Amino acid sequence: MALQHLRVRNLGVLEEATIEPSSRLTVITGETGAGKTLLLGGLRLILGEKPDPAAVGPIDDKAQADGLFRDGDEELGVTRVVPREGNSRAHLEGLTVSADTLSGRVGALVEIVGQHDQLSLRRPSHVLSLVDSALDAAGQETFEAYASAWDDLKTAEDRLELLGGDEMALRRELDLVRFQTSEIEKAGLEPDEDEQLEAKALRLRNVEEIGEHLAETLRAIDRMSEDGGEAVSRIRKVRDLDPGLASLTEEVDAAAADIAELGRAVRRAVDDLDSDPSLLVHVEERLTAIGELKRKYGRTLDEVIAFGTQARERADQLHTLLSTAGEVEEALSRARGVLIAASAHLTDARLDTTSKLAREALSHLGDMGLGEARIEFRIESGEPGPNGADRIELWFSSDARMEPGPVHKVASGGELSRLVLAVRLATQRSGTTTLVFDEVDAGVGGATALALGQKLADLAKESQVLCVTHLPQIAAYADVHYVVERVQGTARVHTVAGDARLREISRMLAGLPESAAGHQAAAELLAASGSAQ
Repeated sequence: MALQHLRVRNLGVLEEATIEPSSRLTVITGETGAGKTLLLGGLRLILGEKPDPAAVGPIDDKAQADGLFRDGDEELGVTRVVPREGNSRAHLEGLTVSADTLSGRVGALVEIVGQHDQLSLRRPSHVLSLVDSALDAAGQETFEAYASAWDDLKTAEDRLELLGGDEMALRRELDLVRFQTSEIEKAGLEPDEDEQLEAKALRLRNVEEIGEHLAETLRAIDRMSEDGGEAVSRIRKVRDLDPGLASLTEEVDAAAADIAELGRAVRRAVDDLDSDPSLLVHVEERLTAIGELKRKYGRTLDEVIAFGTQARERADQLHTLLSTAGEVEEALSRARGVLIAASAHLTDARLDTTSKLAREALSHLGDMGLGEARIEFRIESGEPGPNGADRIELWFSSDARMEPGPVHKVASGGELSRLVLAVRLATQRSGTTTLVFDEVDAGVGGATALALGQKLADLAKESQVLCVTHLPQIAAYADVHYVVERVQGTARVHTVAGDARLREISRMLAGLPESAAGHQAAAELLAASGSAQ
């Protein structure tokens, strides 16, 4: 999928701008500080990169970037909203998604090569990732085999660490957890048992006083029953004299029945009283035993029960570990051997890849005026890690008669720009459909700049290319040319063609957009690049 439409709103000084890049080479030019990179800032947002709330412009409390990618009839729409305060929001095909999802789905479609890549190219970790991205199918299988061997080694090491000590110490721990498990299981604990026993003990301790109160309660109920019988007799006579009070009679009858039922309930409570002292002793002994378990294994009964479960599981685990301790050591030794072999195969795959990359990058450098350059990917072996045991540095010399050295020591700014472009062209991801170059032309001019433009134009035959540039020699190769201008503090973006494009390239050449000589030079440059005005 290629980028068909990009709209950026309220990002820095860019109030609103829309570009519709060519399927081939599109350039973005303008004075220094006009706001060219803000367009790419909007593109980075829809690729899922981390937003900067401080970049939200003055016309609203949020910035927004919208993009549309298309491949034939298939389209992919994406939006990113960055508020001045709070978290950003991302939408893919109308659905809210995370920034990671955005990065995974859209980020793979676009590769941005910026000036920071000149610094990244000096870091062995970055060079290693570039080399790995260029591995062929067999190389990728080798990398995956190494990753699998690494995981197996970590698993074996984790199992060994799980043993946690020598065999004697583990057997002592096994004896302890077995004792703890047995002690808790023999107690036969039930959830909330302690609360129920506390209530029962309280009742048994006060059984005599409870009996006295219940007896007094029964005597009071008996008196109420006698009075209730009298009340029933009287109200029935009233009913016979006044049938309209029949409902009152029913209420009095019900009250008398309730008193009778209350009496029966109290008598049952008296019958259920158990004053057996041995029962109280048994309950208190049980509470004491539970209290001792709580003191040792948990503040609550539930914690004691959970501790017992964990102790049983640990005992099972220790039993298994001890029975396979020798196997663990053996497995670890095998895993280390497999990893060493896998590491060697991965190094070989990287050596093959770096050899190809060096040839391809040198070919690109030759096209850009560095035909005598030398490139070497120096691989040093170290301790194995998640990505292998290799440390890769890029070494360079601009003259074949000179010994290469680390790029950060020997490459000039202009050489670094071309080196970045050459290496990124050589390691271009196969799934990438859009390549963006953000002012990687620093320190380049003249015929070399023209070669850079030709190189980008050639690349654009296979991939969509966007380029932010100060070089007229690159701008002259564009199929679509956008200019960013600063007007009263606000950045505006528009396309140029015909005379307007001549004026812009003339400005880039000599700073004189209205110069007749500048127009003539711009026309010659456009003619040399084969572009129409």
